[in-house]
Amino acid sequence: MHHLDIRDLSSAYGSQQILKGVTLSADKGEVVSLIGPSGSGKSTLLRVLIGLTPPTGGDVRIAGETVNYANRKSVRALRDRMSIVFQQYNLFQNMTVLRNVTIAPVKIRKRDKDEVHTQARALLTKVGMAEKEDAYPDQLSGGQQQRVAIARALALNPEILLLDEVTSALDPERVNEVLDTIRSLTREGITMIIVSHEMAFVKEVSTRVVMMDDGQIVEEGPPEQIFDNPQKQRTRDYVGTILRH
Repeated sequence: MHHLDIRDLSSAYGSQQILKGVTLSADKGEVVSLIGPSGSGKSTLLRVLIGLTPPTGGDVRIAGETVNYANRKSVRALRDRMSIVFQQYNLFQNMTVLRNVTIAPVKIRKRDKDEVHTQARALLTKVGMAEKEDAYPDQLSGGQQQRVAIARALALNPEILLLDEVTSALDPERVNEVLDTIRSLTREGITMIIVSHEMAFVKEVSTRVVMMDDGQIVEEGPPEQIFDNPQKQRTRDYVGTILRH
């Protein structure tokens, strides 16, 4: 049984079909990266998975349990098992770093405050932000804010972590500090679905790479196949163009 099983998933904005029957799976602890041109449906796929964009067809299962996206209780249960980090950090500007990380587990999950604060400090240490727990977001660089956003997602104890272009809004010199944080997470057994244009990073950390275009999966396989010996012409064209730059 796959940890995450996506079957024939579709989604549309009005009359425009964005996802066109995507079928994809991830085993526990696997790091699956989605690549492809802008507008190919990668970010939409993550938004559908987390319940922010409604599917128009297909189904999603986590450890064999089907998610009913039309049912609030089912979506809440999904978000107990899955978290997402967006390209924009979306931190609460009027809250300290520690408060940003702890508010959802305490207020929404109703977990013990002391327990949550202990975990949050451990997570901030893990992402290299322990010394900033009393700082406010406007006192942090973009890379620091994104690392706090990752700690916030991890504070929800997800089985599956979705990362949507988490370096695209950063200055180039801040990218590596966020990528280093994600590298450390890949060694901890969390199932991860990553959308990224950082091809060297994708090749390094992924167990599998999925090439998407026009709302569909063109090709999937180990990084060595996708980057060094792609089987589909569309993949060859895209990877060739990206790697030349």
